[in-house]
Amino acid sequence: MRASASGDRSGLKRDTDMSDHIDGPRQIGDPAVDTTDLFLFRSPENPARTVFAADVFPSAGASAVFSDAAFHSIVARRVTVAGLGDAAKFQAGDSEIRFTFRFDRLEAQPSGKAIQRGTCTLPDGQTLRFVVDDEKGATTADGTFRVFAGLRSDPFLLAWLVGELKPFQNLLEHDNVLCFLVEFDTQRVLDPAQGSLFGVIAETTPVPAAGALVGHQVGRFDWVGRTEQTNVRLNNAGLKGADDIRDLWNQQTPFAISPELAPMFRKRLYDSLQQYDMRDGKQDWTPASLAASANVFLDDFMLIDVAKPTTDTSFMEIEKSTINGRAYQTGGGRTVNAHDIDILLTWIVNRDREPLVGGATRATKLGTNTFPYLASPNTELQTVAESVVVNVPPAKVWDLIGPFGAMWHPLIAQIRLTGTGVGQLRNIETVDGKTIIERLDSTDNAKHQYRYSGVSGMGASNYTGILEVAPKDSGSAVTWRVQYLSDGQPTLIIRTIVATLQKVGLESLKKRFG
Repeated sequence: MRASASGDRSGLKRDTDMSDHIDGPRQIGDPAVDTTDLFLFRSPENPARTVFAADVFPSAGASAVFSDAAFHSIVARRVTVAGLGDAAKFQAGDSEIRFTFRFDRLEAQPSGKAIQRGTCTLPDGQTLRFVVDDEKGATTADGTFRVFAGLRSDPFLLAWLVGELKPFQNLLEHDNVLCFLVEFDTQRVLDPAQGSLFGVIAETTPVPAAGALVGHQVGRFDWVGRTEQTNVRLNNAGLKGADDIRDLWNQQTPFAISPELAPMFRKRLYDSLQQYDMRDGKQDWTPASLAASANVFLDDFMLIDVAKPTTDTSFMEIEKSTINGRAYQTGGGRTVNAHDIDILLTWIVNRDREPLVGGATRATKLGTNTFPYLASPNTELQTVAESVVVNVPPAKVWDLIGPFGAMWHPLIAQIRLTGTGVGQLRNIETVDGKTIIERLDSTDNAKHQYRYSGVSGMGASNYTGILEVAPKDSGSAVTWRVQYLSDGQPTLIIRTIVATLQKVGLESLKKRFG
């Protein structure tokens, strides 16, 4: 069973500058294996412990589960600084420290609520069983390792339209993700005396399956090192006409990019940074420093020095200092509350000449200082409501819009009804070919009101709507109200779809009735 989500039925383009959220065609088609973010930080609860966390399944709803067809892994290698300035380079060793999560199929419970269990295979070969969404997690007998997996509030703050370099509201407001996380004793597991600088990646790889009838199984679905390698650097919207190479990149082997493909990726990174550099009309990167940056980011792993402190502002400090020809001062890494997209854009657009600040100051919920560090999932129903006043009595408006199958909306091409009365289904085909199915929950013709719920087609759960007409002065007020929780679509996208349907529909009534 591979978990999946509703496809984009909005007819609207989803913003693709979203950390590693939906970072290529493959991930759009199968979000359960979309590795979106990686976080590395010293535990604020216990400085002697380090936390590695990764997220998958962007815009996950309450029904989202971890795929049992994939391994979810976080992998670290010891790294040395092999060059400074225009010769900047980080050399990763061959030995891996790997944490691999494997998830079971859902288990039915006597209560009727299913649960999901999983197993984390630790670097020493131990296995640790856990229950998904158990906030206490699971701990080894000696206390060295503690793991968690479950639904959390998406901590990534994306308050930019990156293609336009325009500050915007947080595009991931109220969204959730699935997180898998390991906290461990730094000295016992990483032995910093042998070298305290590490490069870390997260990846989703397929569980081996029987041979395909055509072709072969891919080596990996997705992986992530530094923030925005794919959507911002490799798929820069400013490089007009450039091929989308994200899926090809996502199939590369971390720490070992294909020598045959490395020149292509390096050139894309160079061209992309050069284009970002001139977004503000000022050149801050020399050709030599552009090349140095391309080489550093070609080796795509997030850096953390576990002997130094990590803070909300230490993200990418190790790379930036090294490219600037000086010794780094912090632990780098990436905390849950880091404004990493602001940090990244400031670096690539003006090389830290002046800060670039997005249109929001924090993610939906701040991370916490206690295990499991990522905030609890967003469960607050979202409400979208629109009203219009028309110059005719309520009964006249209700004659038009009151029947559940009435064809009055300009964006609806066809409605097919199944059944009668409460429980009736309407299958809506929109003018752009999308399908939405809704169920009638109640109707009151005397009060000129009906209530309905969504069955499919909106990428949302707990989706309900009310359409009502009430007297207003000498005419009527028509109100359309919808509530929902995101489930496979970003909350902002669903809000935009619903608001568009409401606005266009109600404006058509104003044109018809005055």
